Amino acid sequence: MATSLNLPHVVPHDRQVLAQRLQHVLDHKTKPLGALGQLEQLALQIGLILGSEQPRLHQPQMVVFAADHGVAAKGVSAYPSDVTWQMVENFLAGGAAVSVLARQHGVALTVVDAGVAKDIAPRPGLVANKIAYGTEDVSQGPAMTVAQCEAALQAGAEVIRSLPGNAVLFGEMGIGNTSSAALLMSRLTDTPLHLCVGRGTGLDEAGLQRKLAVLEQALARNVDTPSPLHALAALGGFEIAMMCGAMIEAAAQDRLLVIDGFISSSAALVACAMQPAVRQRCVFAHQSDESGHARMLAHLQAKPLLQLGLRLGEGSGAALAWPLLESACAILRDMASFESAGVSQAT
Repeated sequence: MATSLNLPHVVPHDRQVLAQRLQHVLDHKTKPLGALGQLEQLALQIGLILGSEQPRLHQPQMVVFAADHGVAAKGVSAYPSDVTWQMVENFLAGGAAVSVLARQHGVALTVVDAGVAKDIAPRPGLVANKIAYGTEDVSQGPAMTVAQCEAALQAGAEVIRSLPGNAVLFGEMGIGNTSSAALLMSRLTDTPLHLCVGRGTGLDEAGLQRKLAVLEQALARNVDTPSPLHALAALGGFEIAMMCGAMIEAAAQDRLLVIDGFISSSAALVACAMQPAVRQRCVFAHQSDESGHARMLAHLQAKPLLQLGLRLGEGSGAALAWPLLESACAILRDMASFESAGVSQAT
């Protein structure tokens, strides 16, 4: 598969003057200094990402990338691979958790077939970008070729170019994809594998040990990864690679990136390794119950907005966090200052 990788360069923000203005505005709202806690930090970050003292989020897009994983045949998940395509159908029918939450909050939902092991009938809301019918078994060798990985990155960028709005919420679906996320985390952060691997869809202790053994074999079979791109190709999934390309494109457009759980964070981890300035545009929705996620967030120096014990994926945590982002913007735009309200400040 020949491809010409053409991802944009994400320019680092240098908005110190704006940061000072935003902090001044927040400090002079009718409240004790810092009384809105993390919401103030969020308002400051969104203002910086959007380059505005009065930020407005418009036409938010939830994009769920779906693909299958060859390693699922080794029993690394409590569910069979057929669940991937079945859940894609559920997303499109409006019955999944992310479908319900996106609808509740007025967020447009797009499902991307990045490499599901079955053809999905065309319909509104579905983008057909299938690279292949699932990756190869990573425990036996590279999950994909570098050319396939580049094609997935490029396709993810093109998805973002086709969508409106200034905020993208990232979700995923793929039986076996916590395995890819754990492998990428271990390789890119130099963290021992057993600290990255969790129970995924609900493995028991025997299942967890089996998963760990399979993934130890995968790392041993894929040692030649001299760059983040090569690590992504060897260890990742089509949905993770496509999501990574989408994140880079969205960051280059100065859109707000709302990162969901463990798998979405692994795509952000790769994107930030490839282009560090992506990190400035990322808001991390929650800390999931997958055991490696807290360490991954710490590596990314990320403070998640929520901690609800979620381990569903799909973008569900990103959708749940969405009202907080809207509230942060509203506080910055609409809350009165001491001067405008005629309220006395602290002495």
